Amino acid sequence: MEMSDFEHKTLELIKQGEGLTLEFKECCHTLNRDVYESVCAFLNRHGGTLLLGIKDNGDILGVDPDRVDQIKKDFVTAINNPQKINPACYLSVNEAKLQNKTILSVYIPESSQVHRCNGRIYDRNEDGDLDITDHTRLVADLYHRKQSTYSENKLYPYATLADLRMDLLSKVRKIAELRHQDHPWREMADLDVLKSAQLYQTDRETGKSGLTLAGIMLLGKDDAILTVVPHHRTDLILRKVNLDRYDDRDLVCTNLIESYERIMAFVAKHLPDPFYLEGDMRIPTTSLINN
Repeated sequence: MEMSDFEHKTLELIKQGEGLTLEFKECCHTLNRDVYESVCAFLNRHGGTLLLGIKDNGDILGVDPDRVDQIKKDFVTAINNPQKINPACYLSVNEAKLQNKTILSVYIPESSQVHRCNGRIYDRNEDGDLDITDHTRLVADLYHRKQSTYSENKLYPYATLADLRMDLLSKVRKIAELRHQDHPWREMADLDVLKSAQLYQTDRETGKSGLTLAGIMLLGKDDAILTVVPHHRTDLILRKVNLDRYDDRDLVCTNLIESYERIMAFVAKHLPDPFYLEGDMRIPTTSLINN
């Protein structure tokens, strides 16, 4: 049987051997306890791929076919549990058939936050997971790395206005004008509006100018956003009866302005809208969330 592209890429990964962004776990019948430590370490470092059903030396053992569904369920449940991984994350498990054996693959993106596993902080070190919780300098370095990488003021000198949704900029202008009729943005050029909002800045140290991360996240086209923050997504999940399954879901991977609108629409769709009295006026509680 011909291998799919995903299976071919998985086989190529196995041939590379474990490293900074690749970890093997046997997990033939159940999940190893240190699986979640590796997830935490990948989130905190540069991201990576976790392959289940593989020995440390790259031998393909496979996952017990009768246990695949339960292992996938246990994994997804655990990483959505803030008692296990905090902040919780949302990852998917993919299956591949190699040498007639089932392999489970999990891609873990680098996170903009510092994560803990069972209350401990892990970082990736070559092909291992290092508990750095009690190492003040290493923890400080980790937080500094996240802040410098994901600061909203980080410049992208090669991003241009063509990477932005100019219709969104027009929408923002109109909102500003509705609130203040004499708002200065009415007469400004597009670039000047971005500069006044600190979405286009000049680095006084290097002299480089460009759009900031905040500018791209707020107004960028989807492909531009995924280029600078490839893991950007908000996973909206509604669970009513069976907590292991969801009744509705919306995966939001767009600019922050439209993301907010979709999130609020999801909330309004599924939450009851009780009201409270303010004097003799009925005020919907959802209006408090919007504000």
